[in-house]
Amino acid sequence: MTSPASAGPRGAPPQVPETGLFSLADLPAETVTRLAERAVELHHDHAAHARPLVGATVGMLFTEPSTRTRTAFTVAAVRLGATPVPYGPGDLQLSTGEAVEDTGRALGSMLDGLVARTAGPLDELRRLSRHGHLPVVNAMSVEEHPTQGLCDLATLKLTLGDLDGLRLLYVGEGNSTATALALALSGVPGCEATFACPPGHGLPDAFLTTARKRAAMAGATLAHRDSAQNLPTGVDVVYTTRRRPTGTSRSDPAWRERFRPFHVDEEFMTRRPGALFLHDLPAHRGDEVTGAVLDGPRSAAWTQASMKTGSAMAVLEHALGDQTPETSEA
Repeated sequence: MTSPASAGPRGAPPQVPETGLFSLADLPAETVTRLAERAVELHHDHAAHARPLVGATVGMLFTEPSTRTRTAFTVAAVRLGATPVPYGPGDLQLSTGEAVEDTGRALGSMLDGLVARTAGPLDELRRLSRHGHLPVVNAMSVEEHPTQGLCDLATLKLTLGDLDGLRLLYVGEGNSTATALALALSGVPGCEATFACPPGHGLPDAFLTTARKRAAMAGATLAHRDSAQNLPTGVDVVYTTRRRPTGTSRSDPAWRERFRPFHVDEEFMTRRPGALFLHDLPAHRGDEVTGAVLDGPRSAAWTQASMKTGSAMAVLEHALGDQTPETSEA
């Protein structure tokens, strides 16, 4: 029986720690590395597991557009033995004003896990988890895209092998992909990562501080610049993302000019011979990158996209694998 001290108001369930994957900052660096390595294994062999999610039901809540992440997690759930339950932007009573806590309690009574991409803050996903006693995977929130960060690290391991001493240059928007990338790289020994973003569009200070603290323990360095001048040329990887979320617009009419110096074209890559090119996609050719670079011989963006499924499988194994229903052998 639940004691009065542990019960919430008006019979609400007791408060418990959230479970799942919300931010890479929640994981030790060695766990992030292990998940990336596991993603590579599952990329090579999608059947390299014992179907750990047999009997599980996993909700797929995507209130924002998603091609790669949604497809990857749906396929990953099926390959691991789970049944996915899809939810679109208007499918849940959240869209009519139901409290996040009440939605969490309802979903937690029926699902074994939830993969969620919403337009809300990360705290909403944590509250869904706590009140539903439900493992939740952050498939992108306003602050961070942790599963993309794991995918990026796995892609780098697949294409480059040993990442010790990796040199990476990120240019463009300091968005949720950039924050996750900084956290993912912060555990790579000797990594030198430079994030160059237009003034007012950089990585949030809180994430940058956290990533730098983690980097210090791994002997890595994370530099942050608000200018495209004198950027490093001796790098192994150049990474950029789209300048704005699909379907949105910026209030600043001069935003394109602010981002123009951070544009990745053939000349930009020529000054960095041997560097791979990464992009989390979707890409807007002509905005952040030229088609010649995106589709060129040094682009690993399409390998990066294909790595999404193995990464999603590794995340679901980690977040749900030891919490799914017991199944008896036939």
